[in-house]
Amino acid sequence: MIILVIIGFLFVFAGIAGSILPVLPGPPLSFIALILLSIAYHWTPFSPAFLMIMGILTAAVTLLDYLLPVIVSKKYGASKYGVWGSILGMLAGLIFFPPYGLIVGALAGAVLGELLFNRDARKSLKAGIGVFIGTVLSTFLKLTVCGVIAFYYVRAVIRH
Repeated sequence: MIILVIIGFLFVFAGIAGSILPVLPGPPLSFIALILLSIAYHWTPFSPAFLMIMGILTAAVTLLDYLLPVIVSKKYGASKYGVWGSILGMLAGLIFFPPYGLIVGALAGAVLGELLFNRDARKSLKAGIGVFIGTVLSTFLKLTVCGVIAFYYVRAVIRH
């Protein structure tokens, strides 16, 4: 039982990290922690309705994670180069200038990615800002869901 709780904590932390790092699926990892805790405590910490709501919320945010940056950036005239530039810039910013580098890197990467595709600096800046807004909004939603899951996970562990 204690091993499942510890593994669940690792999934909660991996979920939070995955909300920022694009290589890990943040909210699904955090949701797995809720399932592990439910198994460890014989399905008593959470009601089936709660698990279903959190599962739907996890699926919705995961889907939005893929759609939101594209939808918002397309409204600003961005290309796939801007989206990829934003992701790479976010990672570089996180590594070299944490935590603010995450935001600055996403914006700089989006603009640089757009400049590679579109030589017009004004259009590239506008598109880069669109990619940046979509990426930050998506990251915020993932962090929010993972934070809520972490809260309920810790609360359930303390209560049991």
